[in-house]
Amino acid sequence: MKKLLLIFGTRPEAIKMAPLIKEFQKHPTEFETCVCVTAQHRQMLDQVLNFFEIIPDYDLNLMRPGQNLFQLTADIITGLKPVLDDFKPDYTFVHGDTTTSMASALASFYAGVKVCHIEAGLRTYNKQAPFPEEINRQITGRLTDIHFTPTPAAKNNLLSEKVAGHIEVSGNTVIDALLFAVDKLKNYSDKEIEMLKNTLDFSKRIILITGHRRENFGDGFVHICEALLEIAADPEVEIVYPVHLNPQVQDPVNRLLKGKSNIRLIKPLAYPAFVRLMNQSCIILTDSGGIQEEAPSLGKPVLVMRETTERPEAVEAGTVKLVGTDKEKIISETKRLLNDKDYYNAMQKTHNPYGDGLAVRRIVETMKK
Repeated sequence: MKKLLLIFGTRPEAIKMAPLIKEFQKHPTEFETCVCVTAQHRQMLDQVLNFFEIIPDYDLNLMRPGQNLFQLTADIITGLKPVLDDFKPDYTFVHGDTTTSMASALASFYAGVKVCHIEAGLRTYNKQAPFPEEINRQITGRLTDIHFTPTPAAKNNLLSEKVAGHIEVSGNTVIDALLFAVDKLKNYSDKEIEMLKNTLDFSKRIILITGHRRENFGDGFVHICEALLEIAADPEVEIVYPVHLNPQVQDPVNRLLKGKSNIRLIKPLAYPAFVRLMNQSCIILTDSGGIQEEAPSLGKPVLVMRETTERPEAVEAGTVKLVGTDKEKIISETKRLLNDKDYYNAMQKTHNPYGDGLAVRRIVETMKK
């Protein structure tokens, strides 16, 4: 029996690892599956664990007010040592590009444990964008023994870097999670979902906004907000913006958009309510990586408010378009999607390059071998 330790600490990681945990748990004679959370994010992480009905075996509970990358990295590495000593896994699984992933891979390497990296091979090759995620991915890739990439292009990135280990194209587990959530939401409701029903006007065309990237702090968020003000002048549109808790986001967004007509600033949503809102939206503007993967499976065009993306497959496929934080470009592309039906339909109906909802099965089959 193989002993597997799955480690994650943020909401996006939890969403993408949850279906893999559930799949491994279906094979108790072949895998002993153990879950460790660092709680790099606390409340948002717990919301996902509750929705997917996952109880961690180890909880490092590391989130601290005002924590910085120096302390967080050190706390993860030192916090994982007793977990690795106690469980003695054959493999650890980490996901994506977080500080938890990078530090967990390094701790596993120090402990002589093989590392499996989910969502491996994504690259911008610009170490400042996204920061620190690009370097987290590259470091994790050098420490990994089994790489599970979402696309052939991601595999080619790893091959060109001559990384060690086995590389498998699995698709992205976020699609597995999304399809699970959409199905569960048919018979599911909570306070946040009811709040959305009672406060938003779904007779209008809903434009969903998310933003949190460090590279957009300052003038970037000011330009985004100025663009949203002009888009919101259309009476047939309602902009919904779950505002990230970081003060660097809160300050400009509240200063420029609070109280404005056709703009609803709301608190960050838990995963189920956010999936419901994505599904009911017309267009999504975001700087998030995961939404670039999820939204095409829901048939939602995505405008990416970043200058670069480690997910170029979506740009090439036509499911997303880069607009950066250029005010005029955000306005023009949004208005074109609102007014040009053929343009909208072309983005809406394009095949999602990130998966078919079978990624976790492929990963489990690989691990059986």
